Amino acid sequence: MQPGFQQPSQADMEEWTQQLDAIGKEYQVLMQEMLARMLPSEAGKTIFSDMRDTFQAGFEALLSDPQAFYEAQMRLAQDQTLLWQHGMRALAGEDVPPLIEPPRHDRRFKDEAWYKDPFYYSILQQYLLFARQVEDLIENLGGLTDDQKRNLEFYARQCVSAMAPSNFVTTNPEVMRLTLETKGQNLIDGLTRLREDLANSAEGLNVAMTDRSVFEIGENIAVTPGSVVYENELVQLIQYRSTTEKVFKTPLLIVPPWINKYYILDLREDNSLVKWLVDQGHTVFLISWRNPGPEQRDLTWADYMQLGPIEAMGAIEQACGEKSVNLLSYCIGGTLAASTVAYLTSTRRGRKVRSVTYMATLQDFSDPGELGVFLSERVLDGLDRQLEADGYLDGRVMAFTFNLLRENDLFWSFYISNYLKGEAPAPFDLLYWNTDGTNLPAGTHGWYLRHMYLENRLIEPGGIELDGVKIDLRKVSTPSYFISTRDDHIAKWNSTYGGTQLPKGPVTFVLGGSGHIAGIVNPPHKNKYGFWTNDELPADPYEWFEGATFNEGSWWPHWQVWMTKNGYVDSEKLVPAREPGDGELPLLEPAPGRYVRQTIPEVLGEVPPQPEEPVQPDEEGERKTASGK
Repeated sequence: MQPGFQQPSQADMEEWTQQLDAIGKEYQVLMQEMLARMLPSEAGKTIFSDMRDTFQAGFEALLSDPQAFYEAQMRLAQDQTLLWQHGMRALAGEDVPPLIEPPRHDRRFKDEAWYKDPFYYSILQQYLLFARQVEDLIENLGGLTDDQKRNLEFYARQCVSAMAPSNFVTTNPEVMRLTLETKGQNLIDGLTRLREDLANSAEGLNVAMTDRSVFEIGENIAVTPGSVVYENELVQLIQYRSTTEKVFKTPLLIVPPWINKYYILDLREDNSLVKWLVDQGHTVFLISWRNPGPEQRDLTWADYMQLGPIEAMGAIEQACGEKSVNLLSYCIGGTLAASTVAYLTSTRRGRKVRSVTYMATLQDFSDPGELGVFLSERVLDGLDRQLEADGYLDGRVMAFTFNLLRENDLFWSFYISNYLKGEAPAPFDLLYWNTDGTNLPAGTHGWYLRHMYLENRLIEPGGIELDGVKIDLRKVSTPSYFISTRDDHIAKWNSTYGGTQLPKGPVTFVLGGSGHIAGIVNPPHKNKYGFWTNDELPADPYEWFEGATFNEGSWWPHWQVWMTKNGYVDSEKLVPAREPGDGELPLLEPAPGRYVRQTIPEVLGEVPPQPEEPVQPDEEGERKTASGK
């Protein structure tokens, strides 16, 4: 019997029996639905096969090194002895510090019962000792290739994280207290939430991270005023309204990623990079990508380039009369921007881009980090078969994969709160964006993973051919600004730094604090994270860092100074503010437009789309529905 447990009354026992019966019935139905949805696809099967072979290789490496196996056993025995001694001292009333502490950033074990209650203390210490033992054993294991060791570390960490005592009702003190207080109602509520999440998942389990009902695109996120002024079958081009009387002559075109949606750069007025850029005097245009389905299966990387940045530049010339733009790109949008600038250079149109900024962008894919676990030849072969069958990669699968890179923060913490505690997730705009996924067309995604990640062709002269043109990043003379982030787990900064060694034009590299999103979306008024600068660009990224200077606050103002100081925005030649509709392009609809509102279920026909209201121009020329929206 666990500490603090009181003998229930007869009435409590009857109520418990009814609750357990309800939980059991719900569980049976849920398991049937879960098994139907969790059957692995062709891509999933290859990952499971790779996992099996990785563990087999690790086991064989361990058997081939008897000394390492013996030392691991001895270390485990010593740890158990120390834990027993600590427990006896604690029972004797001695104030004994924990034998091992969880990582400082680990939020799973904050409840004081993990340290004050002997039952939970013992369970936690056993788990932490086991986790450390696994980590040390793999680190010191010989006979494995670098890829095998990386994969073994990743798969083993997933297993260890799944085994955490916090993930189970009877070994989580918070959940046990809540279960006793509510007589199991938290578990019933949790099963209901689990069923809802399964219904919104593809392969794997996409745990709800936020209350989606609180947010509406165009109402309380993605609200910077503007209009869609151009569209084709892949993009809508948004032009934002000016907030200054004068603007820089050269327009700014933002190329966001199409994995997730553009409004990570325009969440709220408080943290919107788009609004900040407009307020600095830029005429801002932004590409909003379509959420593709099976009909877009044949779209290629070259199509994304032609229908995206290149057609957008032509549209901007019609809107502003300017033949050149500055490019600001993010993540995979930056990889596309690099391809585009190289393509324009090879076709003698490089002057159409006065400068290009790469935010958390990979060009050299030699070190993809833990994403490399999913990028072996065998795994990509399985993915190719899946893409051929479906015509797209379901964005929910991609989201699940990314969440596993930070499984305790982005999966298990929500698993505990949603399903074991039965709590509704709190509203959070960033997590709403994180769950508002996009599909990836077969013709683009498989090619990208193979040519960029697996074969690393982008850094090879002529290694990539687009529309019959072999591109070479080393011929690019366009000035480049790289901003990466120190804790990025998707585009590692030491990997993105490799891009600085490629172009022949002037290059600036800046390293921000925090991670892939928070380090980029870092408004100046919050004065957070800071950034490092160094005018020298040695080949070794760590040599660059050793000589770098730390600066307080956001990198945004530093970028603005770089733009104005170097003349990329003609700060001496300001022009009257431009508004959407001033040029040759008609206003199609108010920002953020309909492409960004496309959800995966709608695109795949899982949810019937809502009928559109008739649209008519208002007095100012912008289109509005009959209800005024």
